[in-house]
Amino acid sequence: MRALATLPLLVGLFAYAEAPAPLEDPLPEKIAKGDIVLAAVPFVRAPRSADPAKPATTNAAHARLQYLLPIPDGSGRLAFNDVRGLLYLTDVDGSPPTVYLDLRSRDVDFYNALFPNEAGLLGFAFHPEFGQAGTPGYGKLYVGFSSGPDSGMAAYLDESGESGESQESVIREFTATSSAANAFQGTSREVLRIGQFSPTHNVGTLAFNPHAEKGSPDYGKLYICFGDGGGRDDPQENGQNPATPLGAILRIDPLAGDADRGYGIPADNPFAGKDGMATEIWAYGLRHPQQFSWDVDGRMFIGDIGQDQIEEVNLGVAGGNYGWRLREGTFATAFGVDSSNIGPVFERPETDPVPFVYPVAQYDHDEGFAIAGGFVYRGDAIAELRGRYVFSDIARGRLFAMGVDSLTPGKPAVIEEIRLTFDGVEKDLVDVAGFENTYHGPDHPRVDLRLGIDHLGELYLLTKGDGWIRKLVPTSRQ
Repeated sequence: MRALATLPLLVGLFAYAEAPAPLEDPLPEKIAKGDIVLAAVPFVRAPRSADPAKPATTNAAHARLQYLLPIPDGSGRLAFNDVRGLLYLTDVDGSPPTVYLDLRSRDVDFYNALFPNEAGLLGFAFHPEFGQAGTPGYGKLYVGFSSGPDSGMAAYLDESGESGESQESVIREFTATSSAANAFQGTSREVLRIGQFSPTHNVGTLAFNPHAEKGSPDYGKLYICFGDGGGRDDPQENGQNPATPLGAILRIDPLAGDADRGYGIPADNPFAGKDGMATEIWAYGLRHPQQFSWDVDGRMFIGDIGQDQIEEVNLGVAGGNYGWRLREGTFATAFGVDSSNIGPVFERPETDPVPFVYPVAQYDHDEGFAIAGGFVYRGDAIAELRGRYVFSDIARGRLFAMGVDSLTPGKPAVIEEIRLTFDGVEKDLVDVAGFENTYHGPDHPRVDLRLGIDHLGELYLLTKGDGWIRKLVPTSRQ
């Protein structure tokens, strides 16, 4: 166990003659529906699953779908996860899903009962050499999941151990005997375990850069995003503390472990070799970067879920500090501005205490409540979508797009809403797949929308309420 170092935090660094006024409506311009109209057609439906417990605010999702991704072996198989502990396989033809891996039946300390809405099997990534026999990455799959407190030896706990009193986020490597098998058989080992003080804002996306070529410094490096550990307002101030991996995107070499840890630190990581730093960190100052992806030019796109006001799209910058909890979007939070008025955002000071990376797009909670992230569309089926970043709002189920040319951090791009048809009729997704919202009440049905992608770059909508995966196609092909 590595003790959690304490670094000087950037709170209270701003001086004002008087407290600034909070912004009543930080982004008054509304997101309009654009000219792009796509059909969302049924692809596959996940089997209904169940939560092991129903604490307060647990919603009644059919299946807690999170990601759909291609297996990088040329087979055309697609994998998708149900947060309740299941990893399924289907294919580009929409074959009925089959269970590849069920963490509930494995001796890996899987635990999602404390807060089923946000805990469980939360991310997965197949090594780029998964299907290449004789290579170090053959048959290797990495999963991120929730585990109970005291179920293992967590890294980065504070000396009291209170950082892990709620649950722990675990990265585990599974090595399949045969990469071609449609049900996992093989061995596994633990790679990394992080203690958390709250059951929210956990591990999210695990991913290898799909555009990194063999022999390049980024090939085979596993990126992992962690939320700030949970709670409101980042109470442990993890976002601005690069001594902890919470509130950050990590980058590790999963095949280069030693006697001290189950993975290696890439030599070109921003904090590699620096005392007092979490050397796994690639970027930090994030609240809950639940989903990120890369474009073909190597740019990483990060969706960072906001708290009370702003949802962000960011470009990945090695060593970048994205400002949370001092910044939310292009605005200042109350911390360091007016700590007696927490919740609203404020115009930010003319100068920053340290350089922050600001979003390339943002929207406020008049438009949605939680950004899901997405992908830059490079497929062939939908010409009008090509070269646009497509992302969604989790709660309201709105699908957004923006251009990706000439993006500038701090100068947010224009966002437009993609219109959807179902069986030839244009509808909002919330009217098709909405279900009871245990966070915002019956007047605001929840969709729980995420996006998936296949090896051809085509996009899919995953909705937890009804458990459906729908494929986006031109309206002429519905």
